[in-house]
Amino acid sequence: MGLHKHYGETHALQGVDLDVPAGTVCGLLGPNGAGKTTAVRVLTTLSRPDAGSAQVAGFDVVADADQVRRRIGLASQDATVDGMLSGRQNLVMIGELHHVARKAAMRRADELLEQFSLTDAAERLARDYSGGMRRRLDLAATLVSRPAVLFLDEPTTGLDPRARNELWDVLDTLVGEGATILLTTQYLEEADRLAQEIVVVDHGRVIARGDARTLKRQVGGDQLELVTAEAADLGRAAELLERATGAAVAVDAGARRATAPTRDGVAALAALAVELQDAELAVEDLGVRRPTLDDVFLTLTGAAAASPPEAAPVAEPEGALR
Repeated sequence: MGLHKHYGETHALQGVDLDVPAGTVCGLLGPNGAGKTTAVRVLTTLSRPDAGSAQVAGFDVVADADQVRRRIGLASQDATVDGMLSGRQNLVMIGELHHVARKAAMRRADELLEQFSLTDAAERLARDYSGGMRRRLDLAATLVSRPAVLFLDEPTTGLDPRARNELWDVLDTLVGEGATILLTTQYLEEADRLAQEIVVVDHGRVIARGDARTLKRQVGGDQLELVTAEAADLGRAAELLERATGAAVAVDAGARRATAPTRDGVAALAALAVELQDAELAVEDLGVRRPTLDDVFLTLTGAAAASPPEAAPVAEPEGALR
Protein backbone atom coordinates (compact mmCIF):
# COMPACT_ATOMS: atom_id res chain seq x y z
CA MET A 1 0.00 0.00 0.00
CA GLY A 2 2.61 2.57 1.09
CA LEU A 3 -0.03 5.18 1.94
CA HIS A 4 1.05 8.79 2.36
CA LYS A 5 -1.14 11.73 3.37
CA HIS A 6 -0.22 15.34 4.08
CA TYR A 7 -2.24 18.04 5.81
CA GLY A 8 -0.21 21.14 5.14
CA GLU A 9 3.19 20.53 6.71
CA THR A 10 1.89 17.58 8.74
CA HIS A 11 2.81 14.20 7.24
CA ALA A 12 -0.09 12.23 8.75
CA LEU A 13 0.67 8.95 6.95
CA GLN A 14 4.22 8.03 6.03
CA GLY A 15 4.08 4.81 4.03
CA VAL A 16 1.49 2.83 6.01
CA ASP A 17 0.97 -0.79 4.91
CA LEU A 18 -1.94 -2.97 6.05
CA ASP A 19 -3.11 -6.41 4.97
CA VAL A 20 -6.26 -7.72 6.67
CA PRO A 21 -7.44 -11.24 5.74
CA ALA A 22 -11.17 -11.68 5.23
CA GLY A 23 -13.09 -12.74 8.32
CA THR A 24 -10.59 -11.34 10.84
CA VAL A 25 -10.21 -8.33 13.12
CA CYS A 26 -7.19 -6.05 12.78
CA GLY A 27 -6.58 -3.64 15.65
CA LEU A 28 -4.91 -0.37 14.63
CA LEU A 29 -3.29 0.85 17.83
CA GLY A 30 -1.52 4.11 18.55
CA PRO A 31 -1.54 7.34 20.58
CA ASN A 32 -3.53 10.43 19.64
CA GLY A 33 -2.21 11.91 16.40
CA ALA A 34 -0.56 8.65 15.30
CA GLY A 35 -2.47 8.53 12.00
CA LYS A 36 -5.17 5.98 12.83
CA THR A 37 -8.17 8.09 11.83
CA THR A 38 -6.38 9.39 8.73
CA ALA A 39 -5.80 5.79 7.60
CA VAL A 40 -9.48 5.00 8.08
CA ARG A 41 -10.51 8.09 6.11
CA VAL A 42 -8.32 7.04 3.19
CA LEU A 43 -9.52 3.42 3.25
CA THR A 44 -13.19 4.49 3.38
CA THR A 45 -12.74 6.92 0.43
CA LEU A 46 -13.39 10.00 2.60
CA SER A 47 -9.88 11.24 1.82
CA ARG A 48 -7.56 10.66 -1.13
CA PRO A 49 -4.00 9.48 -0.47
CA ASP A 50 -1.20 11.70 -1.72
CA ALA A 51 0.83 8.61 -2.62
CA GLY A 52 0.45 4.86 -2.46
CA SER A 53 -2.61 2.74 -3.19
CA ALA A 54 -5.10 0.58 -1.32
CA GLN A 55 -7.77 -1.99 -2.10
CA VAL A 56 -10.81 -2.79 0.01
CA ALA A 57 -12.86 -5.90 -0.84
CA GLY A 58 -10.84 -6.10 -4.06
CA PHE A 59 -11.51 -2.53 -5.26
CA ASP A 60 -9.16 0.43 -5.45
CA VAL A 61 -10.14 3.17 -3.00
CA VAL A 62 -9.49 5.90 -5.59
CA ALA A 63 -10.28 4.39 -8.99
CA ASP A 64 -13.25 2.33 -7.73
CA ALA A 65 -14.44 4.50 -4.85
CA ASP A 66 -18.15 3.88 -5.56
CA GLN A 67 -17.63 0.12 -5.50
CA VAL A 68 -15.74 0.39 -2.20
CA ARG A 69 -18.54 2.44 -0.61
CA ARG A 70 -21.09 -0.21 -1.53
CA ARG A 71 -19.12 -2.84 0.37
CA ILE A 72 -18.11 -1.11 3.58
CA GLY A 73 -19.65 0.11 6.81
CA LEU A 74 -18.12 2.92 8.87
CA ALA A 75 -18.76 3.74 12.52
CA SER A 76 -16.85 6.91 13.34
CA GLN A 77 -15.82 8.19 16.76
CA ASP A 78 -19.09 10.08 17.21
CA ALA A 79 -22.48 8.44 16.80
CA THR A 80 -24.10 9.67 13.58
CA VAL A 81 -27.70 8.55 14.09
CA ASP A 82 -30.49 11.16 13.95
CA GLY A 83 -31.58 11.94 17.48
CA MET A 84 -35.02 13.14 16.32
CA LEU A 85 -35.87 9.74 14.84
CA SER A 86 -36.59 6.51 16.68
CA GLY A 87 -34.17 3.62 16.55
CA ARG A 88 -36.33 1.81 13.99
CA GLN A 89 -36.83 4.96 11.89
CA ASN A 90 -33.07 5.52 11.75
CA LEU A 91 -32.42 2.03 10.43
CA VAL A 92 -35.30 2.09 7.92
CA MET A 93 -34.16 5.47 6.61
CA ILE A 94 -30.62 4.18 6.09
CA GLY A 95 -31.97 1.12 4.30
CA GLU A 96 -33.95 3.33 1.93
CA LEU A 97 -30.87 5.48 1.31
CA HIS A 98 -29.21 2.26 0.16
CA HIS A 99 -32.12 1.78 -2.28
CA VAL A 100 -33.68 -1.05 -0.27
CA ALA A 101 -37.46 -1.35 -0.69
CA ARG A 102 -39.35 -0.07 2.36
CA LYS A 103 -40.75 -3.43 3.45
CA ALA A 104 -37.34 -5.05 3.14
CA ALA A 105 -35.77 -2.12 5.01
CA MET A 106 -38.28 -2.58 7.84
CA ARG A 107 -37.50 -6.30 8.06
CA ARG A 108 -33.78 -5.56 8.13
CA ALA A 109 -34.29 -2.92 10.83
CA ASP A 110 -36.16 -5.42 13.02
CA GLU A 111 -33.38 -8.00 12.55
CA LEU A 112 -30.73 -5.52 13.63
CA LEU A 113 -32.73 -4.18 16.57
CA GLU A 114 -33.00 -7.72 17.88
CA GLN A 115 -29.35 -8.51 17.22
CA PHE A 116 -28.23 -5.42 19.14
CA SER A 117 -30.74 -5.89 22.00
CA LEU A 118 -32.59 -2.69 21.06
CA THR A 119 -36.04 -4.12 20.30
CA ASP A 120 -37.56 -2.72 23.51
CA ALA A 121 -36.26 0.74 22.61
CA ALA A 122 -37.16 0.57 18.92
CA GLU A 123 -39.80 3.31 19.12
CA ARG A 124 -37.88 5.64 21.43
CA LEU A 125 -36.14 8.69 19.99
CA ALA A 126 -32.43 8.07 19.57
CA ARG A 127 -31.69 11.26 21.54
CA ASP A 128 -33.07 9.49 24.62
CA TYR A 129 -30.77 6.49 24.27
CA SER A 130 -27.88 5.98 26.66
CA GLY A 131 -24.34 6.28 25.28
CA GLY A 132 -24.01 2.52 24.95
CA MET A 133 -27.36 2.21 23.20
CA ARG A 134 -26.47 4.97 20.75
CA ARG A 135 -23.19 3.25 19.91
CA ARG A 136 -25.02 -0.04 19.33
CA LEU A 137 -27.56 1.73 17.12
CA ASP A 138 -24.75 3.43 15.21
CA LEU A 139 -23.07 0.07 14.62
CA ALA A 140 -26.40 -1.46 13.58
CA ALA A 141 -26.75 1.36 11.06
CA THR A 142 -23.44 0.39 9.45
CA LEU A 143 -24.77 -3.14 8.93
CA VAL A 144 -28.03 -2.30 7.19
CA SER A 145 -26.52 -2.93 3.76
CA ARG A 146 -24.67 -6.08 4.92
CA PRO A 147 -21.17 -4.69 4.21
CA ALA A 148 -18.25 -7.02 3.63
CA VAL A 149 -15.82 -4.86 5.60
CA LEU A 150 -16.43 -2.79 8.75
CA PHE A 151 -14.34 0.18 9.85
CA LEU A 152 -14.76 1.05 13.51
CA ASP A 153 -12.93 4.22 14.57
CA GLU A 154 -12.53 4.09 18.37
CA PRO A 155 -16.04 2.67 18.76
CA THR A 156 -16.04 2.39 22.56
CA THR A 157 -14.60 5.80 23.44
CA GLY A 158 -16.58 7.26 26.31
CA LEU A 159 -18.54 4.10 27.11
CA ASP A 160 -18.74 2.70 30.61
CA PRO A 161 -17.30 -0.81 31.19
CA ARG A 162 -20.67 -2.55 30.91
CA ALA A 163 -21.57 -0.87 27.62
CA ARG A 164 -18.09 -1.57 26.28
CA ASN A 165 -18.36 -5.27 27.11
CA GLU A 166 -21.79 -5.45 25.46
CA LEU A 167 -20.39 -3.92 22.27
CA TRP A 168 -17.46 -6.34 22.30
CA ASP A 169 -19.91 -9.24 22.48
CA VAL A 170 -21.71 -7.89 19.42
CA LEU A 171 -18.43 -7.63 17.51
CA ASP A 172 -17.58 -11.22 18.44
CA THR A 173 -20.88 -12.29 16.90
CA LEU A 174 -20.23 -10.33 13.70
CA VAL A 175 -16.78 -11.87 13.26
CA GLY A 176 -18.28 -15.30 13.87
CA GLU A 177 -20.63 -14.58 10.97
CA GLY A 178 -17.70 -13.75 8.68
CA ALA A 179 -17.30 -9.99 9.01
CA THR A 180 -13.91 -8.35 8.39
CA ILE A 181 -13.18 -5.51 10.81
CA LEU A 182 -10.53 -2.81 11.00
CA LEU A 183 -10.68 -1.39 14.51
CA THR A 184 -8.80 1.69 15.66
CA THR A 185 -8.36 2.08 19.38
CA GLN A 186 -6.21 3.51 22.15
CA TYR A 187 -7.50 0.89 24.57
CA LEU A 188 -5.02 -1.95 24.93
CA GLU A 189 -7.56 -4.21 26.57
CA GLU A 190 -9.82 -3.76 23.56
CA ALA A 191 -7.10 -4.66 21.06
CA ASP A 192 -6.06 -7.67 23.14
CA ARG A 193 -9.67 -8.83 23.48
CA LEU A 194 -10.81 -8.47 19.86
CA ALA A 195 -7.97 -8.46 17.34
CA GLN A 196 -6.23 -11.42 15.72
CA GLU A 197 -3.52 -9.01 14.54
CA ILE A 198 -2.47 -5.72 16.07
CA VAL A 199 -0.72 -3.01 14.07
CA VAL A 200 0.97 -0.29 16.12
CA VAL A 201 1.32 3.10 14.42
CA ASP A 202 3.08 6.22 15.59
CA HIS A 203 3.76 9.48 13.75
CA GLY A 204 2.17 8.06 10.61
CA ARG A 205 4.33 4.94 10.46
CA VAL A 206 3.77 1.28 11.27
CA ILE A 207 6.28 0.51 14.02
CA ALA A 208 5.19 -3.03 14.95
CA ARG A 209 2.69 -5.70 14.00
CA GLY A 210 1.69 -9.17 15.09
CA ASP A 211 -0.69 -10.93 17.43
CA ALA A 212 -0.79 -9.90 21.09
CA ARG A 213 1.55 -12.70 22.18
CA THR A 214 4.15 -11.84 19.56
CA LEU A 215 4.14 -8.16 20.49
CA LYS A 216 4.45 -8.94 24.19
CA ARG A 217 7.50 -11.12 23.50
CA GLN A 218 9.20 -8.11 21.90
CA VAL A 219 9.48 -6.38 25.29
CA GLY A 220 10.88 -9.39 27.13
CA GLY A 221 9.80 -12.59 28.77
CA ASP A 222 8.32 -13.42 32.15
CA GLN A 223 9.51 -11.68 35.29
CA LEU A 224 9.58 -13.24 38.76
CA GLU A 225 8.68 -10.56 41.27
CA LEU A 226 8.49 -10.38 45.06
CA VAL A 227 7.64 -7.72 47.63
CA THR A 228 8.92 -8.27 51.15
CA ALA A 229 6.89 -7.49 54.25
CA GLU A 230 9.91 -5.82 55.89
CA ALA A 231 12.45 -3.56 54.19
CA ALA A 232 15.27 -5.22 56.16
CA ASP A 233 14.55 -8.55 54.44
CA LEU A 234 14.81 -7.23 50.88
CA GLY A 235 18.54 -7.86 50.45
CA ARG A 236 18.36 -11.50 51.53
CA ALA A 237 15.19 -12.07 49.45
CA ALA A 238 16.94 -10.61 46.40
CA GLU A 239 19.79 -13.08 46.88
CA LEU A 240 17.34 -15.97 46.92
CA LEU A 241 15.59 -14.58 43.83
CA GLU A 242 18.90 -14.41 41.95
CA ARG A 243 19.66 -18.03 42.93
CA ALA A 244 16.21 -19.20 41.77
CA THR A 245 16.39 -17.46 38.38
CA GLY A 246 20.12 -17.35 37.67
CA ALA A 247 19.61 -13.80 36.43
CA ALA A 248 20.45 -10.28 37.53
CA VAL A 249 17.93 -8.82 39.99
CA ALA A 250 16.46 -5.33 39.85
CA VAL A 251 15.75 -3.95 43.31
CA ASP A 252 13.36 -1.12 44.21
CA ALA A 253 14.13 -0.41 47.85
CA GLY A 254 11.33 2.12 48.24
CA ALA A 255 8.72 -0.41 47.17
CA ARG A 256 10.52 -3.35 48.89
CA ARG A 257 10.39 -5.06 45.48
CA ALA A 258 12.86 -7.31 43.67
CA THR A 259 12.41 -8.52 40.08
CA ALA A 260 14.33 -10.84 37.78
CA PRO A 261 13.68 -12.41 34.35
CA THR A 262 12.90 -16.10 34.34
CA ARG A 263 12.54 -18.79 31.72
CA ASP A 264 11.14 -21.33 34.17
CA GLY A 265 7.98 -19.47 35.13
CA VAL A 266 5.92 -21.39 37.66
CA ALA A 267 8.74 -23.84 38.44
CA ALA A 268 11.03 -20.98 39.48
CA LEU A 269 8.18 -19.46 41.47
CA ALA A 270 7.62 -22.70 43.41
CA ALA A 271 11.33 -23.11 44.13
CA LEU A 272 11.63 -19.52 45.35
CA ALA A 273 8.59 -19.91 47.60
CA VAL A 274 10.25 -22.87 49.33
CA GLU A 275 13.52 -20.93 49.73
CA LEU A 276 11.73 -17.94 51.25
CA GLN A 277 9.80 -20.15 53.66
CA ASP A 278 12.96 -21.98 54.76
CA ALA A 279 14.68 -18.63 55.34
CA GLU A 280 11.63 -17.41 57.29
CA LEU A 281 11.29 -14.33 55.07
CA ALA A 282 7.76 -12.93 54.92
CA VAL A 283 6.57 -11.54 51.60
CA GLU A 284 3.51 -9.45 50.77
CA ASP A 285 3.47 -10.46 47.14
CA LEU A 286 5.12 -13.14 45.04
CA GLY A 287 4.32 -14.01 41.46
CA VAL A 288 5.20 -14.32 37.79
CA ARG A 289 4.56 -11.11 35.88
CA ARG A 290 3.99 -11.43 32.14
CA PRO A 291 4.42 -8.52 29.71
CA THR A 292 1.21 -6.70 28.83
CA LEU A 293 0.19 -4.64 25.84
CA ASP A 294 0.72 -1.63 28.09
CA ASP A 295 4.40 -2.59 28.22
CA VAL A 296 4.44 -2.91 24.43
CA PHE A 297 2.77 0.46 23.96
CA LEU A 298 5.12 2.27 26.34
CA THR A 299 8.20 0.59 24.92
CA LEU A 300 7.34 1.26 21.28
CA THR A 301 5.75 4.71 21.46
CA GLY A 302 7.02 6.16 24.71
CA ALA A 303 3.44 7.23 25.48
CA ALA A 304 0.89 5.92 27.94
CA ALA A 305 -2.16 4.28 26.41
CA ALA A 306 -5.70 5.37 27.18
CA SER A 307 -7.31 3.68 30.16
CA PRO A 308 -10.88 2.44 29.53
CA PRO A 309 -13.81 3.39 32.24
CA GLU A 310 7.48 -13.62 14.05
CA ALA A 311 6.46 -17.08 13.39
CA ALA A 312 7.08 -18.82 10.03
CA PRO A 313 4.68 -17.62 7.32
CA VAL A 314 1.54 -19.64 6.82
CA ALA A 315 -1.11 -19.66 4.12
CA GLU A 316 -3.74 -17.01 4.79
CA PRO A 317 -7.16 -16.27 3.25
CA GLU A 318 -7.31 -13.63 0.57
CA GLY A 319 -6.96 -10.18 2.06
CA ALA A 320 -10.15 -8.15 2.34
CA LEU A 321 -8.08 -5.00 2.78
CA ARG A 322 -4.60 -4.28 1.50
